[in-house]
Amino acid sequence: MKAVFFKGSPPAGRDPLSNRAAAAVSAVLKSRGWETKAFPLAAMDIKACRGCFTCWTRTPGHCVIRDDDQESILRAWAGAERIILLTPVTFGGYAPELKKALDRVLPILLPFFIRIQGETHHPQRYPLPRRLLAVGTLKQEDAESEGAFRRLVGRNALNMGDVEATTLVFSGDASLAEMERRLGQEPFFGAEAS
Repeated sequence: MKAVFFKGSPPAGRDPLSNRAAAAVSAVLKSRGWETKAFPLAAMDIKACRGCFTCWTRTPGHCVIRDDDQESILRAWAGAERIILLTPVTFGGYAPELKKALDRVLPILLPFFIRIQGETHHPQRYPLPRRLLAVGTLKQEDAESEGAFRRLVGRNALNMGDVEATTLVFSGDASLAEMERRLGQEPFFGAEAS
């Protein structure tokens, strides 16, 4: 299984809960024997999207910004069967590190229109049967933020071609073992590699 793991957590030590969640996801991926490309976004140089749509008009499939690390993210995303997003939940959304990277995946879409569930969306440039797992962390339980996060992930899954999405939120002092247990039970990961 080919997976891409976007670690939207701050650098080590700044958010222990998110760092534990990243370690738990990595442990489950390793136990399943998946071929995984991980992107520690806080340590990468990713510039903000210009909103110029050049990736659709002049350089199809490639962002016009060439002097940062985003191109490797696009290549990995294009070939991934599973996409994992990890982020501290920030006002019900993604933390800045992850949001910036997601804004720049526009080149994976085509500039045409299709209908999905009665809504207008853009088709995928590299259609693969994909699944999405979003792992959010909250310092304390917050049903409103968690609900907004789940809705956001659902909308992103629809924009990805109506892919199956799973959202997990860890809060408080969730232990590494508890996180690994919950992640390991998710159908997203399937059976362990033999």
